Amino acid sequence: MHAINIISGISMLGVFVGSAALIIILSVFNGFEKVILSLYNNFTPELIIEPVKGKTFDPGTAYFKSLHKNDQLFSYVEVLQEKALIRYGSRQFIGTVRGVSKDFLKNKQLDSTIRSGSFTLNANELPYAVIGATVQNSLLVNINDQLSSLQIYSPRRKVVNSINPEDEFVRRPISVSGVFSIQQDFDDIIIVPLSFTRDLLDEPKDVSSLQLNFKPGTNVEKQKAAIQEKLGKAFTVKDRYQQNTELYKTLNYERWFTFLILTFVLIIAIFNIIGSLTMLVMDKKKDIAILTSLGAGKPLIQGIFFFEGMMISIVGCIAGIIVGLIFCVLQQQFGLVKMGGQMMVIDAYPVDMQVSDFFLVFFTVTGIAVIASGISARLSIKGLDEIKQDL
Repeated sequence: MHAINIISGISMLGVFVGSAALIIILSVFNGFEKVILSLYNNFTPELIIEPVKGKTFDPGTAYFKSLHKNDQLFSYVEVLQEKALIRYGSRQFIGTVRGVSKDFLKNKQLDSTIRSGSFTLNANELPYAVIGATVQNSLLVNINDQLSSLQIYSPRRKVVNSINPEDEFVRRPISVSGVFSIQQDFDDIIIVPLSFTRDLLDEPKDVSSLQLNFKPGTNVEKQKAAIQEKLGKAFTVKDRYQQNTELYKTLNYERWFTFLILTFVLIIAIFNIIGSLTMLVMDKKKDIAILTSLGAGKPLIQGIFFFEGMMISIVGCIAGIIVGLIFCVLQQQFGLVKMGGQMMVIDAYPVDMQVSDFFLVFFTVTGIAVIASGISARLSIKGLDEIKQDL
């Protein structure tokens, strides 16, 4: 009997640990997703308009001029970008030079992406560049060294045959004002004023894309549908999900794969209950037979063992959920577990609790417990008639 109690306690402990782990891990994944998407959304527009064919288009058409005057727009950013060779000292790097119009700086959340320096594109009538962390790490750029500047090379639109290969490129120097860090897909970009890119690429009017952000309360999906209808098939209008579907899919897949792995751990823990209840049934066979002789039906006997199995699971689950909740609250308030990296955007593991996760964990444990307890309950009446005849 002492061994049965120990096994039952271990089973309850397994359910407790599994439930707490599920709550904590799901909340941490929610936190990472919230941080990543907030950084991503701070840098990307709500809608982006791009041509289906070709790299650039003319933003001076009648429709684009009327769109620019839309009362619901918060910012209307003209973007011209192209791959270019960037040199700093003896080092060189091929990255994307993205020229943006003045409305780009209306986004006050840009400062949250800055790792060092500031998000300054113009100062004292001079253009400045804000570079991604990958560019800085590759070129070892020192933003405090005002005597050294980036040298950006782009092929001339009109090819010039020359003995010196550098004559076939347009070269423009620009100083660096800051370094931003978001994720790998963005950190090889150099943000510069639109006028600088026009001069570098010799592109006086066309743009690569238009980035639109709307005022709070605007129905972005409705705006997207209306713009796409006006533009027709010559342009694509993408929302944030469509701009980076792989990011959203990856975050979703990682979360559910982790949930499935921890659920398997829970299944193993809960099915240990079958072992403890089976031992209990074997030990109490004669008592069960006596109970049935006194008038207890098989459903009652099954119900006793079913209830015990459910009680072990539910008590362990609720205790695990409570402890997981307490840990998540403490992590939110005090950052108990640190990331351990000096270059991280955040120093402690982020946590974002969602009510749906608590219900998901509870019903997952309950569903597995019902199956395990049902198996144990059926064992309690197996061979009962033979035992009664022996008595």
